[in-house]
Amino acid sequence: MPSNAPSGLSPDHYVADLEETPIKAVDAVDESEKPRSSWNDAWDSMKSRPMFWISAVLILLVLLVALFPGLFSPTSPTANELTKSNQGPEAGHLLGFTRQGADVYARIIFGTRASLTVGLLATVLVTLIGVVIGSLAGFYGGWLDAVVSRIGDIFFAIPTVLGAIVLMSVLPSRTPLTVALVLSLFAWPQIARIMRGSVLGAKSSDYVMASMALGVSRFRILLRHVIPNAITPVIVVATVSLGTFIVAEATLSFLGIGLPSGTMSWGNDIDQARVSIRTAPMTLFWPAAALSITVLSFLMMGDVVRDALDPKARARR
Repeated sequence: MPSNAPSGLSPDHYVADLEETPIKAVDAVDESEKPRSSWNDAWDSMKSRPMFWISAVLILLVLLVALFPGLFSPTSPTANELTKSNQGPEAGHLLGFTRQGADVYARIIFGTRASLTVGLLATVLVTLIGVVIGSLAGFYGGWLDAVVSRIGDIFFAIPTVLGAIVLMSVLPSRTPLTVALVLSLFAWPQIARIMRGSVLGAKSSDYVMASMALGVSRFRILLRHVIPNAITPVIVVATVSLGTFIVAEATLSFLGIGLPSGTMSWGNDIDQARVSIRTAPMTLFWPAAALSITVLSFLMMGDVVRDALDPKARARR
């Protein structure tokens, strides 16, 4: 005890003071240096890129148009004036008229819902099927992996659009759900392969081995540890695939075996405008431009997500 200690303070005071000091220091370090997750790092990487905000605004705009088309076009897309067939823009009709005299702008706005619905449904179905099949095959292996891999090879050898053309040509009903189911039937092997490879890498990690040593069931380990840490590549591919499925729907509708001709979609509008491409090329240009911009926005978002979720890409940037 120092000889110049202030009067009135007992030795217990100094002992308590010394015991409290390191505890406060540790608490301060813990609060200021909390670990960050990979998703936080990915968000910081995405929000710093202009391409992310451009694609996000475009995607949000497309979603709003699909959900609330009446807010963007007061004109009925089914109102036809044959006297204005293939005429150019005029007051209240910025993009002119179709061959049947319908407002081009209104048809593009109201056709967004069908095209986007097919893309979203197909993406969700393909992702669910691919994640389930790829996870089970990669985690359990053995005969299940062999059977799933051979079935996937069979479907992988069939081009998605070609298989959809053959199957859609014999189906009696053609709805957005039907088109999405047909597309997902031939497109799931890509997601399944990616998920299988990612699961194979994740299941050999230390945290999986530790969970098995503690007696946790394999199925619970798959759900709680393996899939959350292996799904990152699937998210990237699914983002890009959404735009691909929108193009596939437009291709099927253009060929006359997608959505019925009475359904407003960009593919049907492109199909109906091709007969007037020489006399009124803009009636084909505008729905094609809407399709291209939408697909481009999802491709841009996919590139941003891929770079953000890939640690090597973040290090290069």
